[in-house]
Amino acid sequence: MADPVLLTIDGDVDSPLKLTFADFEGIDAAFQIEDVSQIDPNRHGKAVTLAGMLVLVQAKPAAKYLGLHSSTDDFHASIPLEPVRERGLFIYAVNDQPLDVRQGGPIRFFIPDFAACHTDEIDECANVKFVDHVELTSDKGYDNRPLDDDEHEALHRDAPE
Repeated sequence: MADPVLLTIDGDVDSPLKLTFADFEGIDAAFQIEDVSQIDPNRHGKAVTLAGMLVLVQAKPAAKYLGLHSSTDDFHASIPLEPVRERGLFIYAVNDQPLDVRQGGPIRFFIPDFAACHTDEIDECANVKFVDHVELTSDKGYDNRPLDDDEHEALHRDAPE
């Protein structure tokens, strides 16, 4: 049986990708973070940098937004690409095993110190769990993140573990 696709990356790219766990493991070491805890002691796992992924898919200059989509919980965030280009990480493994749903898998997008991005569009909810599709776009894409504190609290209260 073939490895399941963990992540699809498409949109404003020259080389769309469908990545399995083996594909993630085979990405050049220059784009890998062996242990995210080196960056944030509260996080664990192996990751690939967003900057590296943008090289792999050959992001077009028109790509200005990063759409993070989860079919698991129907959560979608569209954030400006530039502030996260060098910071964003795709966490895909813990203890050399694919990230499971209890850990936010198949892929967990993580922005260390998201507040340092200095934009209102990048908040805690831009750290998206259960990511299975990434879309690069020239304009802001679909985004259903909470708009106020009550919606935000409800989202985290009702989120799958």
